[in-house]
Amino acid sequence: MTNRRDFLKQAVALGVVSSVAPRTFSQQVRNHDSGQKMIWANLLHLSYNMWEDNVPEKYNDDNYNCVTCQEAREWAHGYRDFLTFDEATWNALLKEMSAVGMNMVIIDLGDAIQYESHPEIAVKNAWKPEKLRSELAKMRKLGLEPIPKLNFATSHDVWLGEYAKMVSTKKYYEVCKNLINEVIELFDKPRFFHLGMDEETAGHQARYNYAVIRQHDLWWNDFYFFVDLVEKQNVRPWVWSDYGWHHPELFFEKMPKSVLQSNWYYGTEFDLTKKGDQIQKYVKFYHDLEEYGYDQVPTGSNHSNTVNMEATVDYCKEIIHPSRLYGFMTAPWRPTMLQCLDRHKEAITQLGRSIKIFR
Repeated sequence: MTNRRDFLKQAVALGVVSSVAPRTFSQQVRNHDSGQKMIWANLLHLSYNMWEDNVPEKYNDDNYNCVTCQEAREWAHGYRDFLTFDEATWNALLKEMSAVGMNMVIIDLGDAIQYESHPEIAVKNAWKPEKLRSELAKMRKLGLEPIPKLNFATSHDVWLGEYAKMVSTKKYYEVCKNLINEVIELFDKPRFFHLGMDEETAGHQARYNYAVIRQHDLWWNDFYFFVDLVEKQNVRPWVWSDYGWHHPELFFEKMPKSVLQSNWYYGTEFDLTKKGDQIQKYVKFYHDLEEYGYDQVPTGSNHSNTVNMEATVDYCKEIIHPSRLYGFMTAPWRPTMLQCLDRHKEAITQLGRSIKIFR
């Protein structure tokens, strides 16, 4: 079984990683400063290219009467060679986030940027680097800390274009390295870099025209590759935690404590005495991460109901030690489009209520 130390030795020998930085930063970031502000974050999408569906997906959202939003989400689902994004909606959401006291925006970049290292990835109407820098400055003036997100899970990497079909090859490592380094520079070395890494299973790709799943040592080898690229620049890696739902023993054996964890759960029930995979796997994993001493940013959503986000805050603030509870994130899982404006605003309002109560 390959561990992280073995991987680094192999990577250096193969030339995948040119050098390995001293492991001092990871220890530093685990010493959580009690004076650090709680994170109150929203996940917004520049790119909504996360799936390679071969047929449109239909959503059953009985809890909402939001036809136009659902139509937009279904329309945007799958790969589009143009930007599915509305700037007026984006601006309205940033102002709303600032007004309710939120202080961070996780930006899913994907193929929405004309990267200098790989311009071939960009979709039509993608932002130029100078446009992104201007928007980052605007966010900071609003009190919003911008954090980049590139999802390298094979279930959500259609944004990589042809390179999504070169996973774990020499060319793939080269492209991913270039993109990570360029994004870190564009964001002026952000505190965190969200690497995604969720839902890399056969079930999540059953609808795809092209499916690929890394598993066992290969998943960990590639994961360590991404983590070390980020940490070498004194940026903290951040991931979704659901790999641990399916492989808890491996997760707690091999997941570095330096990686910030976002377990996520979008349901309404938090009672661990009740049966069901979502409760016994998803909700319980907040407890498991705390037991093993991982720093967390629990993630809720108004994706399918109106109560989850505030319930997530109420629940997790009681079970996670303050030194390891870095904050909370809401993830509406909607394109940044006018048809979804109300749903986005609802997500912000819900987290805003929790901010007031938490204070």
